[in-house]
Amino acid sequence: MTPYHFTLVFLAALALSTALRLWLDIRHLRHVRAHRERVPDNFADRIDLADHRKAADYTVAKVRLGLLEIAVDAIVLLALTLGGGLALLDQAMRAWLGDGYLHGLALFACVSLLGFVIGLPASLYRTFRIEARFGFNKLTWPLWFADLAKGAALTVLIGGPLLFAVLWLMDVMGSYWWLYVWLVWLATNLLVLFLYPTVIAPLFNKFTPLEDASLKARIEALLTRCGFASSGLFVMDGSKRSAHGNAYFTGFGRAKRIVFFDTLLDKLSTEEIEAVLAHELGHFKHRHVIKRIALSAVLSLAFLWLLGQLIDQPWFFAGLGVGDGGTAIGLLLFSMVLPVFLFPLAPLTSGLSRKHEYEADAYAAKQTAAGDLISALVRLYRDNAATLTPDPLHSLFHDSHPPASQRIARLQTPGPSGT
Repeated sequence: MTPYHFTLVFLAALALSTALRLWLDIRHLRHVRAHRERVPDNFADRIDLADHRKAADYTVAKVRLGLLEIAVDAIVLLALTLGGGLALLDQAMRAWLGDGYLHGLALFACVSLLGFVIGLPASLYRTFRIEARFGFNKLTWPLWFADLAKGAALTVLIGGPLLFAVLWLMDVMGSYWWLYVWLVWLATNLLVLFLYPTVIAPLFNKFTPLEDASLKARIEALLTRCGFASSGLFVMDGSKRSAHGNAYFTGFGRAKRIVFFDTLLDKLSTEEIEAVLAHELGHFKHRHVIKRIALSAVLSLAFLWLLGQLIDQPWFFAGLGVGDGGTAIGLLLFSMVLPVFLFPLAPLTSGLSRKHEYEADAYAAKQTAAGDLISALVRLYRDNAATLTPDPLHSLFHDSHPPASQRIARLQTPGPSGT
């Protein structure tokens, strides 16, 4: 392939991906607006019109901002690639630091910092305007700065050594470097997953043992029925950042933890909390976490192999506006342009995730009353201002969870996947 032809392929993929994302968001925007004034019939007795309108307005506000972000992302990608921005940064880093590993680390740091600065206005607007306007944001400026500092420190402490190892392996391991990089990447991800519950998460939130004796007894009985062993039941102070609620389990082996947002405990009844937890246990019983880790490992291996085939091809670099190749800039280019080619395949991963959610719902309906899970879901949709009327095509591409109407309809259907 010639550089010219690859440039055309890249531009076509970027145009298709960007146009598709914009079209889907505009469809979603119009669909939600069109159904703003009427609560869906199967929710009419559970959610009032004011809450339905709030969910529609909240969705519209987020989608409007998302449209701007899509356009900015496309412009920035073009500027960095065919516009020569990345090539100029690479030349500047080489002139300053030479051709060693420090150059590669600095190049990644500069591009990451640039991306952060460009995305900062939208991030701040989302948190301190949209989330605040709809009553969800609890984040203060001191806490925002603290989170930023901690996140940056973790990126340097974990991402820095990992990136150095990747660049070194790419440089010294010959044509099969991608296999060694994959092994290191996989080991690092598993280590982070193992450390997250007890080391990383407590840096950002406070976790206290669940104190409600009756709720604790009920949950422990559920765990026994489900054959789930955990190292404890914890409450997370999610309310210091957001009014949104959730529950999850994390960790491996005996280090598994069950975590409830304090906002969730404040909003749901004991029976509803038990049903929500049963749903999370359904993910465990069906080995969804392991399956997702395995799928991620397979895909990452495939992508690294593909990069291994491209990184020695001059047309790959020249076609993206970079004259001189190299391991660091090759890895950076690949990570920047790969999402452009993958977005049209999003329904595949979203569909798999929705399948897992249905399976977890069905498991919860067997372990607890399906009506309790339905009631909990309706409360969560209402309290989190999640729209009940998403555009079907937008949902197909973007939503990891099934639409509320479909999810609840399955729970109300008698049989193996219902009550």
